Amino acid sequence: MKISVLVVDDELLIRKSLSKVLRARGYAVEAASTGAEGLERAGTVRPQVMILDMRLPDTDGLSVLRQVRQIDPLLQVIVITAFGDVQSAVEAMKLGACDFLRKPYEMEDIVLAVESAGRNFRQASELDLYRRQAWRHYSDEEIIGRSVPMREVRGLIDKVVRSQATSVLITGESGTGKELVARAIHYRSDRAKAPLMEVNCSSFHEGLLENELFGHERGAFTDASETKKGLVELCDGGTLFLDEVAEMSLGTQAKLLRFIDHRNFKRVGGAQDISVDIRIVAATNKDVEAEVRAGRFRSDLYFRLKVVSILLPPLRDRSDDILLLARHFVREFARKFQKGFDDLSPEAQRLFQIYSWPGNVRELRNVIERVVLLEEGERLEAEHLPAELHGRGGPLAAAANDSLSLPTLAQIEAEHIGEVLRLTAGNKSRAARILGISRQGLIEKLRRLRVEEGVGRQVS
Repeated sequence: MKISVLVVDDELLIRKSLSKVLRARGYAVEAASTGAEGLERAGTVRPQVMILDMRLPDTDGLSVLRQVRQIDPLLQVIVITAFGDVQSAVEAMKLGACDFLRKPYEMEDIVLAVESAGRNFRQASELDLYRRQAWRHYSDEEIIGRSVPMREVRGLIDKVVRSQATSVLITGESGTGKELVARAIHYRSDRAKAPLMEVNCSSFHEGLLENELFGHERGAFTDASETKKGLVELCDGGTLFLDEVAEMSLGTQAKLLRFIDHRNFKRVGGAQDISVDIRIVAATNKDVEAEVRAGRFRSDLYFRLKVVSILLPPLRDRSDDILLLARHFVREFARKFQKGFDDLSPEAQRLFQIYSWPGNVRELRNVIERVVLLEEGERLEAEHLPAELHGRGGPLAAAANDSLSLPTLAQIEAEHIGEVLRLTAGNKSRAARILGISRQGLIEKLRRLRVEEGVGRQVS
């Protein structure tokens, strides 16, 4: 892509000379002699780089800079200031200029500055594209589910993203989507323009985690040959996601608590306080209140983190969402692997709904990924599914290995119906649909099974 440059300067000779040199280097060049003309050209031509003189006949360069940043936040602006006018250069850099040169300048300095600005524009454009893609991916549409628990989760996310600083604690079993919710909170908030930094607290012991979070000064320890910024500093303006926060040591918990209270910190080995503005989102699959009672997690940190608490339900408690998720993953992996799968057979649907999904959404996703990758067809069939979804390898299979404890057909039927009723929270109509019988047929089976259970007790 050819970089487009807009030169805004009231001196004709400068405009002509800059245009000639830059065009010879392969740049597309436009020119303007006033601030108003420069803003008009910036809006129509949409250049990637602007060379802006701070002194213009109709306005000052700082005013133009403020307005042009509203037109295109990615535009890279190089400002030209009079010799000794350092204050204007400082103000321009604060407003987002990428570089400044003082008059008189060498033409080669201008060329080098434009080359650097062009690289900055490409990097900023790629980052902006990534953020917009991430916003779409982690938007409300990607948190799939129409069940009551998931509607409540989405409602909480909607409220959290409107707040700038609220800390959030996400809890739930492994595989329920805690990371997805954390990313949705970041990318749907105003903080999406700044970084999201993620750290798994269980991956580091105490000293390394502190260093990862807060960085260190040169010479802080034997291998500290240079200063290193930590994740807290790197995500200034954005979000810090602390996954598996309950694995954090008590010592690091104390340092994190101090940071939350004061919003500043010292690097390891440092003496200077560094202030940042970040949102902390923490997640864990542990019972944090039990960890507090056991003395493994600080109660004061727990209450600081759970300003808003989001509990993600296990998949077995959101049976309405299982087929919705399954179809979404089938189509996702069909696109990825260029396969023809588009739906699930009725028997596959039945198996998906009666299985307890101990690994939750992650397990569901992994099962479908494996099937779509290895199998062929338009529908995901029951025979494509692994043994555990067919009940092989479960409690009944274990009983079958002992000829003295084989279950009766009535026991198998009772167990199966009981599991479906549990998954549907006792809803007989929904359970009957899953079982492939009428609601009245289900009621009759339940009555018969209760009678047989009573007869069995009398005989024994």
